Amino acid sequence: MSACAVIPARNEVRTIRAVVHGALACVDQVVVIDDGSDDGTSEALDGLPAHIIRHPQSGGKAAALASGFQQALILGADWVVTLDGDGQHDPADIPRLLEAARACPGHLVLGARLRQRHRQPGIRKFANRFADFWISWASGQRVPDSQTGFRVYPRGLIESVQPSTARRHGFVFETAMLIDGARRGFPCVAVAIDSVYNDDARPSYFKPGKDVWEIFWFVWWRILLRALYLPGLWRMLTRPTRHYPDRHREGRVDTA
Repeated sequence: MSACAVIPARNEVRTIRAVVHGALACVDQVVVIDDGSDDGTSEALDGLPAHIIRHPQSGGKAAALASGFQQALILGADWVVTLDGDGQHDPADIPRLLEAARACPGHLVLGARLRQRHRQPGIRKFANRFADFWISWASGQRVPDSQTGFRVYPRGLIESVQPSTARRHGFVFETAMLIDGARRGFPCVAVAIDSVYNDDARPSYFKPGKDVWEIFWFVWWRILLRALYLPGLWRMLTRPTRHYPDRHREGRVDTA
């Protein structure tokens, strides 16, 4: 069974080559979506065996992911790994996420930023936890990091959940994949990863105010359409987060 990495990138010339090089060592195919970059992002990948899709103008992360998903399915991928092109996600963690995907078929695997959370900026931490609560309710499961872009999607989820990129733009698209995926029988399982925030990193495209507000209204509407979805709230409050055990942390087997 094959795995394909999908990497949206907009003006990531400083980091994209290292990210793609690392991903190529872990998956069968890599698809990079150059989302209207004007800094030479695509040219930085010269000589690497990656599939590059160029959007002449930036359409946002939703449009980039949709293009990448379509190409990954054409390439025959059974699992699609998504990660950012800015270096925030370590490609060396891909095998751990794929291990969870193989052990938990039919699950959306989340690379949850649970380690070193003290490094996360305060406003981002508040925004993420606010989103986690509402998305957990709407999806009927406890989600420890709903805003992570480091994920493994099973092919069946991508084929059955196809949010409109016109209506589900930006980060709402990933939220729709999580909520609608869970409601169609693709719950999530979390794999703990480090929180990486480099001092010299470019400003994040995630806007804690605007994006969380848009996510909130999308999620709240999903809850209202289910008459407050009280069964989902009950499951979220009474069932623990499903974590895939980290057996290789610090070079040792975790027997817990």
